[in-house]
Amino acid sequence: MRALHWPIVALVIALAAGCAMPARTPEPPDRTGPRIDVIWVPSDLVVARKMLEAAGVGRGDVVYDLGSGDGRIPIMAAKEFGARGVGVEIDPALIKQSRANAITAGVADRVTFVEQDLFTADIGEATVVAIYLGQDVNLKLRPKLLAELRPGTRVVSHDYDLGDWAPERTMTVDLESRDHRVFLWRVPAR
Repeated sequence: MRALHWPIVALVIALAAGCAMPARTPEPPDRTGPRIDVIWVPSDLVVARKMLEAAGVGRGDVVYDLGSGDGRIPIMAAKEFGARGVGVEIDPALIKQSRANAITAGVADRVTFVEQDLFTADIGEATVVAIYLGQDVNLKLRPKLLAELRPGTRVVSHDYDLGDWAPERTMTVDLESRDHRVFLWRVPAR
């Protein structure tokens, strides 16, 4: 045998004899990073536009998107509806992408992205809140929406309702892939 193969042969012999190197203990998962309750699945742009239309978004609005992903809803609110947008997102990579998307769209002066957990974010300034989070997260978020948002604030959700809080409107958006639902609520007077 050529000398180049001897290290490999020695390793095979050691493995067969049970003299292999000790197994490396895997590193524990990093538990210091953000706790993500929902994986990001972007709302189709047609659905995002329908959400903003359903909420009647206009120039005087401040649209908060909780779990804003790549920033498409706050950016669309600013670019197409003239509103101010705020994206709340826990994933720093998506925050970075959102900021770059806002620059590309020419609305970086009217859109802000905050790296924060949506359950601890200050949302009191919102006149519209957009969510696409999943049923369990929506139900967990509902008390915060009712406690922190001013009466009359519109809440719009893609596909998932808010339990026994009856929506003001429910719309269906037909796309080739499947039908999507859009729900609209207004925060009631206290």
